[in-house]
Parts: sequence; structure tokens; C-alpha cells
Amino acid sequence: MRLFVGLGNPGAKYEGNRHNIGFMAVDRIAADHGFSPWRSKFQGQLAEGRLGGEKVVLLKPETYMNLSGNAVQAAVQFYKLAPEEVTVFHDELDLAPGKCRVKQGGGHAGHNGLRSIHAHIGDAYGRVRLGIGHPGHKDRVSAYVLSDFAKADQDWLDALLRGVSDGSPDLARGDGARFLNAVALRVAPPRSSATSGRPADRRAEPPSPEPPAFEPPSPEPGEDTRSPLQRLADRFR
Repeated sequence: MRLFVGLGNPGAKYEGNRHNIGFMAVDRIAADHGFSPWRSKFQGQLAEGRLGGEKVVLLKPETYMNLSGNAVQAAVQFYKLAPEEVTVFHDELDLAPGKCRVKQGGGHAGHNGLRSIHAHIGDAYGRVRLGIGHPGHKDRVSAYVLSDFAKADQDWLDALLRGVSDGSPDLARGDGARFLNAVALRVAPPRSSATSGRPADRRAEPPSPEPPAFEPPSPEPGEDTRSPLQRLADRFR
């Protein structure tokens, strides 16, 4: 069994925020793979289903980002999971928009949601880092992550979330490489091998006239082609 946790802040006010891309990821997985309806449990929203042969629980903590560990710890204890069986989907400032990386264990890099989870279950859990880009200066980070994705972001964001959903059965099996390949196929699909150049401009040629069904032979030079009747008539002219 696996626990997939999407990080974000609850409520319509935050729904489209960059900080809520973790919520968006598990929402897409739930919708695409026929999970149960969301229900309130463990101080969050929970849905259950299967990805491939694995039973998976999806969790969206509603404790606000800074207290995400409370909900995660409650779910881990209820299902008797090891931290290694938990995967957290979260926004990542240090990755370009649309990039995705998988990581097992390690630090929280200042992310408040991860910091809270560290404090409750340790640092051995897995993470899916979903790139949102960086505003350029640390003083602008808070406003940046708590603002909505721009319209210009929608294409890559949709491709990224579709790729996460496509690869989620591989992730549930512990195959991070295949998961990332599924994401890449959505975000940067391979180009067609067909040449993009136009074919040479060929002017239309008029069709050749069809030969007649029967063409009489041409007379030889000097040959008398008159009929006997014509020759007789000519003698009396």
C-alpha cells in the first residue's frame, strides 16, 4: 500500500495558487484512475483506489501548508505505513516550470510543508518535486507561491499534471524512472520523424491527348489514292 500526499492550502482562495500544485496533482490522479469520492479524514481530504496492482490512498491535508505533517502522521499511523511508503507531491522553486524530479529522503530545502512532515515522520519519505520556477529574489517568494498560475502557464501545467497521472501506476510500483519517462512524454513529446519541409512545387502538366481509336495510314508520296469510280469520272471531264 502507498500513501500519496498532495500539498496545498484549503479553500477557493488558494485553489489556483502555485503553492497548490500538489493538490492539483493528486486531484488529476483521482479523476483519471477512478478513485473513490473525496471524504474528510485525518484532518484532510482522502480518496482510495488502485494504481496498477497497488492499493493507493490519496491525501490532501487541510491543516494549511505549515501544519501538513499533522494530517500525514495521522494517516501513517492509521494504515501502519513506513515513511518510505509515503510520497509527497509539492511545488519546487528550484526547478523550471514544467520540470519534474523524484527524490527519496533528504532535506526539506525550506519548504514549510515538507518541514512539518519532517517533524512528524522523519525524512525518509519520497517526494515528487513539481517545478514552478523562481521569482528571482527570495523577498518575492511568498507572494509568488501564493499567487495563481498565469494563463500563459496553463499549457505546460496541464501537460505536467497529465504526465504525473499517466506515470502514477509506475510510481506506485516504485519505478521512478518509468514515472519520469511518462511525464516527459507529455511535457516534451518526441518530434515526428517525418520531414517538416514542403514537397517540391510541381506545376501541373496538361494531360496528353488520347490517340484516336483508329487512325488511317498516311498515303505514300505520288500514290494515286482515287477510287476506280473517281478515276473513270475524271477521264470524261
